Amino acid sequence: MQTYFNKISLIVVLFLFTTNIFSQSCEPYGTYIGENGSTETINSAQGFSGSAPLTVDFVANPVIDYPNGTHFEWHFFEQANRKNAFLVRYEQNTQYTFTTAGSFQICLYEILGSDTINIYDPITVSISESEIVFPNAFSPNGDGINDVYKAKKGFKSIVEFRAIIFNRWGQKLFEWTDPNEGWDGTFNGKPVAQGVYFVNVKAKGADGRKFHIKKDVNLLRGYNETTTQMP
Repeated sequence: MQTYFNKISLIVVLFLFTTNIFSQSCEPYGTYIGENGSTETINSAQGFSGSAPLTVDFVANPVIDYPNGTHFEWHFFEQANRKNAFLVRYEQNTQYTFTTAGSFQICLYEILGSDTINIYDPITVSISESEIVFPNAFSPNGDGINDVYKAKKGFKSIVEFRAIIFNRWGQKLFEWTDPNEGWDGTFNGKPVAQGVYFVNVKAKGADGRKFHIKKDVNLLRGYNETTTQMP
């Protein structure tokens, strides 16, 4: 009888010990820098949907002490292939830059020894298809409206970019490599004359789409917002 109760007690102790180890000890999340420069947070309940390139810092965020011998792995899956991770990072916190379009799921694995004891709900990151459009005109008159010639707001998932402004004689006036930036209507620090200029844009999207845009640029001085916001 003594032996029987000792076995029961041992089973109960083992059950409680095992339950404690296998209970979820992390609340993983990711952070990225939003358009306004603020730090945004994503997790399994609220993922990300937007454009590339996107750099995310993934954090395991343990909320209780985990047993000695525990380590973490971040598994990166494409939405269409949840069986085989295209990337595994063997670290508690990791950083990754998404440069291709599609939907991705990032899972934190908690490993004790050689056993996987927890697989946390995935964090979903959806990268949109690429898109970029340039206006026909701008008015660098210092009124804070359309003073810079650049890509229209709402461009998406552009991972490679180069734009050059030429005058009518083919002289290069300005070049830039960030779609958030643009030309202020000057050359060598001096305003150029009102008139027609030309832009040559080469860009590549996260989905592999290539853009080659050549068009006239009407530089208008002294015009208002309604006049210069052309399609």
